[in-house]
Amino acid sequence: MTDQPNRRSYTSAFISLTFLFFMWGFMTVLNDILIPYMKGVFELNHTRSMLIQFAFFGAYFIGSVIYFAISVLHGDPINRIGYKKGILWGLLISALGSLLFYPAAEFHMYGFFLSALFVLGLGFTLLQIAANPYAAILGPEKSASARLNLAQGFNSLGTTIGPVIGGFLIFKYFGDATGSDAVKIPYLFFALVFLLMAGLMKLTKLPMFTNPEDSVSGFGALKYRQLVFGMIAIFMYVGGEVSIGSMMISYLGLDEIGGLPAADASKYVAIYWGGQMTGRFLGAISLSKMKNVLLKYAGMFLIPVIAFVAIILSTDIMTAGIYALFLLINLAAFFFGKSMPNRTLYLFAAVNIVLLVVALSNSGTVAMWSIIAMGLFNSIMWSNIFTLAIAGLGKYTSQGSSLLVMMILGGAILPVFMGLVADTYGVHASFIVPVFSYIYIAFYGLNGYKPKFKE
Repeated sequence: MTDQPNRRSYTSAFISLTFLFFMWGFMTVLNDILIPYMKGVFELNHTRSMLIQFAFFGAYFIGSVIYFAISVLHGDPINRIGYKKGILWGLLISALGSLLFYPAAEFHMYGFFLSALFVLGLGFTLLQIAANPYAAILGPEKSASARLNLAQGFNSLGTTIGPVIGGFLIFKYFGDATGSDAVKIPYLFFALVFLLMAGLMKLTKLPMFTNPEDSVSGFGALKYRQLVFGMIAIFMYVGGEVSIGSMMISYLGLDEIGGLPAADASKYVAIYWGGQMTGRFLGAISLSKMKNVLLKYAGMFLIPVIAFVAIILSTDIMTAGIYALFLLINLAAFFFGKSMPNRTLYLFAAVNIVLLVVALSNSGTVAMWSIIAMGLFNSIMWSNIFTLAIAGLGKYTSQGSSLLVMMILGGAILPVFMGLVADTYGVHASFIVPVFSYIYIAFYGLNGYKPKFKE
């Protein structure tokens, strides 16, 4: 039977989850560093280098298809074994994927690296299927978006730190290593971290949301309109976000944009992902049901101020001044969103469409910052789409979650397509690809999210 834990156990469980969100954010964004590194080591074009994202995010699709097939034939696995065991298995598979980087570097085989990334992606698939809905159900449904945005905020902390640490380790600290050896030690360390996290998670008492008697087979989740449209929205969101992050170092290296070397460009990639962290923490407050309105607004103003100070300390006053403009636009969009997940979603999508159009039609500082600022407006998209899509699914929640995670396939498909466009028409022109992603996301926030159960 399903446990009914008290509020304290909810809190401790949620804190444990934040470490998971942080770690897979950190690891996922390292692909943005691996792409230019492997491109140089193996002398790849843009299309072949994007196979890194194809292997990693393709694993989400394959893993989710397997999970969904099991749920159709035998009932939802996580509903039977519990979220904790699902998370543990995800951590162990992730550790295995990280360990495989060592022999891949020893043999200096690009295909071996892609295989290691595929295994790592399978581990993250199980973590995503288990942890996202788990964070959403650890409390009232009305505050699910706020809770998931908070967890995703720590995910973004990982994606912010990842490019800085990864860029330093791979391009500088181990940069003199022969062949592809620069990744050996970092990924051995990551494997150890995953194993330690699995041990700690095993010892942590988490609320059990299992009910084997209510584990149903079949295609029940697909009867929900908001889920089906949400699947496409997740595909478009992940595809757009990953395409931009993957191409950013090459984009910032263009003479007409910034002419930055890879190590310096990785710092701006960190600002891009740091924008997601800022936006997600803002979203956690904006979409929450805080009764003290004054405290809520104070928190919403404090977070951009902290972000502004952090940019000053890490860069310079001019960079911080430019970023402050986008922080104000981001804050205004939250206020116009009126704490409504769907409304905030389509407003943020609309802003990103404008930013992409500006970047495509300009060069230099204007084009550069239009792309970097998009992280602020990508921030709440995953959380809002996810919670809108699984709202009201009941016993089909985990099955619906697996279908949404399956659509992370967008991170495998769209970057490769963007790479093809870059090889054919140039890196700058390739940023037309994510425009279509945000057009669909705006539609989902306007209409696609509306629940409609099909009998």
